[in-house]
Amino acid sequence: MSKVKAKYDVIVIGSGPSAYTCAIRCAQLGLKVLCVDNTDINSTSGAFCNAGNVGMITLLESAKLYDTLLSDIDSHGVFAENVSLNLPKMILHKDKILDGISQQITKTFTEHKIDFINSNAKLIAPKIIELSSLHSPSQQIHAKFIILATESIPISIPCTPIDNEFILDSTAALSLNKLPKRLAILGAGVIGLELAAIWNRLGAETTLLEAQETFLGLSDNQISRQAYQIFTEQGLELRLGARVISTKILNKKVFIEYQDADGTHALRVDKLIVASGRKPNSERLSAPEANLLLDENGYVHVNENCRTNLPGVYAIGDLTLHGPMLSHKGMAEGVFVAEQIAGVIGSSVNYNIIPNVIYTEPEIAWIGQTEQALKAIGDPINIGTFPLSINHQPKSAVKSNGMIKVIACANTDKILGVHIIGCHASELIAQAVLAMEFSASSEDLARTIHSHPSSAEALREAALAIKNKGLNS
Repeated sequence: MSKVKAKYDVIVIGSGPSAYTCAIRCAQLGLKVLCVDNTDINSTSGAFCNAGNVGMITLLESAKLYDTLLSDIDSHGVFAENVSLNLPKMILHKDKILDGISQQITKTFTEHKIDFINSNAKLIAPKIIELSSLHSPSQQIHAKFIILATESIPISIPCTPIDNEFILDSTAALSLNKLPKRLAILGAGVIGLELAAIWNRLGAETTLLEAQETFLGLSDNQISRQAYQIFTEQGLELRLGARVISTKILNKKVFIEYQDADGTHALRVDKLIVASGRKPNSERLSAPEANLLLDENGYVHVNENCRTNLPGVYAIGDLTLHGPMLSHKGMAEGVFVAEQIAGVIGSSVNYNIIPNVIYTEPEIAWIGQTEQALKAIGDPINIGTFPLSINHQPKSAVKSNGMIKVIACANTDKILGVHIIGCHASELIAQAVLAMEFSASSEDLARTIHSHPSSAEALREAALAIKNKGLNS
């Protein structure tokens, strides 16, 4: 095994959003950076970006266009004939988008003189990693600081063995070249719902099997109830409390056996997508002798500064239990760690106001506390809601399903939570994030002038409703 003399200030293991953001910020601050990942940036779609998130959004946009042409476009006085689906071309379009993003980040790496090595990397001691690949001998590289950012991988379930032909993981589900007539998705969480939003719109008869008895339990109950109603009306079949106990492939079909409160049931589909959650990608991250501290679920133990138990070693993104498994959370941690290493005084990551988004149609987004959580601890609150059905901008686009809900402290009027289901929820929630970052009150939001007509003014209307001052309710 060869040893390479230390020539780097920072080594980042990983190439996802948290990794490349951290590497770029380190380089901007004058540090010499190496990024290592077993992804070939010259040949693989989605290297250097979150292929799941970006690919999902790209396909959903294509699916929405297709669905609109088939069903809703005539309400605008536009008529389209002979509309057809070319799924391979749609997948190619998605891959081109991912490639373009990857190429842009590769260009940024070059501009900032960030080195990249396509290899497996393993932490073997503080400040030392071991590289191994099929094409070159193993070698060790030293750096002053090492940042672990290998993100997460899909959780596997023994009764649903992935073959990526009939039983697919969430990544393979974004590259189908033939539309399944009947599709089942195991898991009605964020990923399952996003995948369902795509394939249901493209014409697949879609069933979601969710083991939990409640739908979207982490979101506000009022929002989740409306989401269940909307998605059901769109043709999604949501089966709650459904626990899959076996699967088998027979005659190129997937036979699924599951149990719920009414007993045991069977379901036959063309494809089964397993979207039952993700876990930290830490299994081969470090050698036993490195003594990196992990918990029983594979999460890397870190303190409030993202530092592991080893000197000079940090962990960010999906590898840690701090905050949700979201790209923007990991990217914020990447900047935070880079600035710590460079000696720049910056602010820590505020995990209390990280926005959550589900990219369905309509979108779902929220920040802060839910009504049920606040009532459970006895906090006095005031609530304002506003239905998008009477907001002028969504009505003009014939996308008026949904609502906005603002929760404020009854004593101080400080905004405690904002919950949205509707068109552009992923964009609207940013306004709530900014308001909560500066500890705004509902009165502050209500007094802010918004453009008319716009979807954004619905957030102001929800704030006005807290004190019964709504102008259009």
